Order: sequence, then structure tokens, then C-alpha cells
Amino acid sequence: MGLRTDGRRADELRKIACRASVLRSSDGSAYYEQGNTKVLAAVYGPRECRHKSQAIFDRAFINVEFNIAPFSTNERRKRSKSDKRLLEVSSFIKQTFEPVVMTTLYPRSQIDIYLHLFQHDGGTLEACINAATLALIDAGIPMLDYVCACTAGYVENTPILDLNHVEEASPETPDLTVAILPRTKKIALLQMESKLHADRMDEIITAAMHGCLAIHAKLDEAVMQVTKTLSEKLDQ
Repeated sequence: MGLRTDGRRADELRKIACRASVLRSSDGSAYYEQGNTKVLAAVYGPRECRHKSQAIFDRAFINVEFNIAPFSTNERRKRSKSDKRLLEVSSFIKQTFEPVVMTTLYPRSQIDIYLHLFQHDGGTLEACINAATLALIDAGIPMLDYVCACTAGYVENTPILDLNHVEEASPETPDLTVAILPRTKKIALLQMESKLHADRMDEIITAAMHGCLAIHAKLDEAVMQVTKTLSEKLDQ
């Protein structure tokens, strides 16, 4: 295949811009931009559980809330907290981070992850996972590894990386989101909403994992930048 609708090659990621420590009011925060998809993440905790029924005696409870700004999509509507899509994305993120965050260090406590989508152009779930990773690291919450996510699809017998909104909306393009732990290459999440022949699955997962490793390098740069800034302040 030739160039895609936005001028990228099949194996090319959209431009990524990210930074940590963007909010003073939270314990950890991050802004993540991938193409025209823009997400803000804030982390609070570990702290006392708001509801005693949520307290777990041997580990922390992870609470994830995902919201979409009314102006971020063409629909231009405000969604309630019970919106099916919001709950679905929140659930995927919670399931992804529960085995990775070292929750046993904080029994009977709560870690809140708030994610806000400001602009949508495909890859919402991957952008939210990457933003949450950066915010959790910024909050100083111990994790087994980074969690890095990327989407991949299949067009004209060719795997394509990091789908934009037009590609995601096409019924002919399978859309797979993969999240991995870069150090061990373990898969933390596989999520797919369309059909794909089993023979092509390995090829798409491999492509997505290569994208995850490239994203890991970007996230690591953002963490190093915050560390450098903090070190300079301490030296003054």
C-alpha cells in the first residue's frame, strides 16, 4: 500500500508530545498528545478510601474515571458518568493497571486515576493508558514496569500502526489495541472490537508491540525531563 490518509507510512506512528507534572493540585499528572488525540491524566493517592466498602485489607483499590469533553468529538454532547463507553474505557484501564501497580504496598487505601479526553482522533484507549502511566510515575507510585499501548490494524494485506479516527471508523479495518510491559515484553491488554482472521493476528500484535516500544522511549524522555528539572531545582 502507499501512504495513508494523513500521509504516514504503514509502520509510522503519529507525532507524540507528552510531559509530566502539569497539574499542581494532584499527586501526579501528565499531558499526552498522539496526533490530534489529546488526553490529560491526574493521579491522587494512595489515600484513604472514600467509601469503607471499597477498602481491601491486603492491597490498594484502584479507581479509574474517564471523561470526554463535549467539544472533543463531532457529537458535541455531554456524557453522564454512567455512559456505556466511558465505563468501558475505565474498565479496560483499571484491568490493565491492577496487575502492574504494586498495590500490596498500600493496603486499605485508594489510588484514583482521572483521565480527560480533550480531542479525539483515534487511539483513545492507547492514549489514556500512556497518559496514566506517565501520571502514575509522576505520583511516585511503584509499578513493575511502564505500561505502553499502541493500536494496529490491517489494510490491503498490510499491517498498519497507530490508527487515526478515519481508519478506526472504516468497517474494513480491524482495530486492535495492545498494551505491554516493555522490559519483559509481557502483554497487559489485548482489546479488539472487530473481526480478524487468526492467521493475521500474530503479525498485527508484533506491529503493535514495535509501536509500544517506540512510545516507551517517548514516555521515558518525559520522565527524564521531569527528573532533570527537579534535580536542577534542588541544586539551586
